[in-house]
Parts: sequence; structure tokens; C-alpha cells
Amino acid sequence: MRVPSWLVIERRTKVTPWVTFGVSIVAIAAALVAAGIFFKAYGVSPLRAYRLIVTGALGSSVGIAETIRRTIPLLLIGVGLTVAFRALFWNIGAEGQLLFGAIAATGVALFVPMPEALRLPAMFAAGFIGGAMWALIPAVLKVRLGINDVISTLMLNYVAAFIVQWLILGPWKGPTARGFAYTDKFPSSAMIPRIPGTTVHWPTLILGVVAAVIAYVWVARTRQGFEIRVVGENPHAARYAGISQGKVVIMVMLVSGGLAGIAGVGEVAGVQRMLLDPAKLSLGYGYTAIIVAWLARRNPLAVLVTSVFFGVIMAGGDVIKVSLGLPFQLVNVFNGLILFFLIGSEIFMKYRVSFAWRKH
Repeated sequence: MRVPSWLVIERRTKVTPWVTFGVSIVAIAAALVAAGIFFKAYGVSPLRAYRLIVTGALGSSVGIAETIRRTIPLLLIGVGLTVAFRALFWNIGAEGQLLFGAIAATGVALFVPMPEALRLPAMFAAGFIGGAMWALIPAVLKVRLGINDVISTLMLNYVAAFIVQWLILGPWKGPTARGFAYTDKFPSSAMIPRIPGTTVHWPTLILGVVAAVIAYVWVARTRQGFEIRVVGENPHAARYAGISQGKVVIMVMLVSGGLAGIAGVGEVAGVQRMLLDPAKLSLGYGYTAIIVAWLARRNPLAVLVTSVFFGVIMAGGDVIKVSLGLPFQLVNVFNGLILFFLIGSEIFMKYRVSFAWRKH
């Protein structure tokens, strides 16, 4: 494609953190402007809508608690996705991995006899294993058969949702459910502690923060992390160096799926305290976390910030739905626009664009 003479495009020799930050801010600003068109179409001032989102999510103790509750699964899943994305494995299946973590935790909570003091730790371990094993399926399919990771991970989300529905309508349907589709309430020993008066399950929040720090150190400072970075940045060089891409793919997907599974434990044992319909158990966290990880530019530590940003959007979305009578789907539109502009901005991460006006 021919470039106009007044436009200069140069490849960047180095992408600094300031460039990354600046490009991301411009992409978000562009998404805000584009989303404003949809608000205007509903007869609502975009500035008023954005103000309500922020004040609704951060303007009261109830709003802050709801924001933190939404942030917790986004943080855990987002950290795992940054690791998978660093290895160029496009894990779109975190929603299903969350559900399988919830299934595994429910099985331990309701059906496995053990000392009560060990139940919660066992639930977290089972949730990690459940999510990791569900993520292992598309990883093996990719390594052994070359099956597209986007398609396989996405399709397994629906399989996991149907398995949950089968369980709550069939063998796991609670005798005390009185015709409703969910399991019995968890025993108190299987309930994650909350901050009083809220649904913020603080132990899971701590796990998310710790996971972000560990994931960053692991990817940035260890030999395995070096292999992940090489596979993601230059697959040909990885093969030349004798790095097993298959081993790296399986490794990152076990971690990514496991963290999504822990998020499922948090939702089922910290918020709902029973296994119920997938649409009520996860509010699309697995999909939103993709944007969380992308905005973080595949940096686990940055997820500590981006997950809060999207927690505000999700919590504030409930406010504009009630206050302005807008459909909640507008939040999904906003999220999609952010992802669209973030992907579109990737070119500005690699190339510097400037103007060179000719003097006559």
C-alpha cells in the first residue's frame, strides 16, 4: 500500500512503557467517544452516563464493595490469560474453565467427607485442578492435532455450561431446592469468609493479588518464563533454541485454566454459596477478562489496575441500567469497543506515525 508523502511511518526500535501507556489511553478515549454515540442514540448525555458509572461504582461503600466483588474474578482470570497470551495461545475458554472450577469445588463442598478445617483449602485445590484439566483439553488438541485454539476453547465454554445445567437439573439438584435448578446450600465450612455486610470474599481477593505478583516474577525472572517469552515473541527462534512449544503451551494453559478455576471457586463459595445456572454464576467474567488481559498488554502486574477498571464498568453498568433505563447490554458494547480499539492500536505500538508537511 502506497503511503501519502505527508505521512511518515517508522518502525519503533523500542517500545517503552510510556508508549504502551499512551497508546492504551488513546484507545480507551476513542472507545469512550464511540460508546457515546450509542448513549446519544438512547437520548442520554454520554457525560452523564459516564459520571453515573463512576459515582455508582465508587461513590458509596455499597458501590465500592460491588466493584471489588466484580474485580476479583476478572483479576484471577486476567492474570492467567496474560500468561497464555504471552505464549501466543489464545485462550477464549476461561468462562468454561471458571465453571469447571465451580463444579469441582461444589463436589468437594457437598459430597466429599473430610475434616471441616480442610474443606475450603481442598475446594480451592479442586477448583484449580478442575479449571486446569478443562484447559488441558484444547492445549493437547493444539499440540497433538494442530486444532485452532480459539475455536476449541470457545466451544468448550458451551460444553461446560451444559454440564453445569445437567448437574443442577439432575444428579446434584438439591432436595431442599423446591423445584428450582440449583444445589443445596453449602455448609458453613465450605463458605469463603466475606467482609461483613458485603459479598466481597477477601481470601480470594488476596489470592488474586498474590497470583499477579507470582505470575509476573515467573514470566520475567525464571527459565520457564524465558521460554514462554521466546515462544510468544519468536516461535522460529524458540524451535532453533530447542524449546518445546508443546510443553510451553500445556504449561501456560494449566496455569491459565487453574486460575480461572479458582475464580469459579470464589463465585460459587464466596458469592452464591451453591451451584446454580451458569448465567447467574458468571456474568461473562471469562469473556471480559480477555479485554482485561489485552488492556494490560499481557503484563500480570498491570492486571491489578485493568481488572479494577472493568470492575467499575460492570458495577456501574447496573447503575445506569436502573437510573437511566438503559439495557445492560450497552456495557458489553462498551467492552467490545475497548477491545476493538485496543487491537486497532497495536500498529502504533510497533510503528511511529508522524506528519511531514511539504514546504512550497
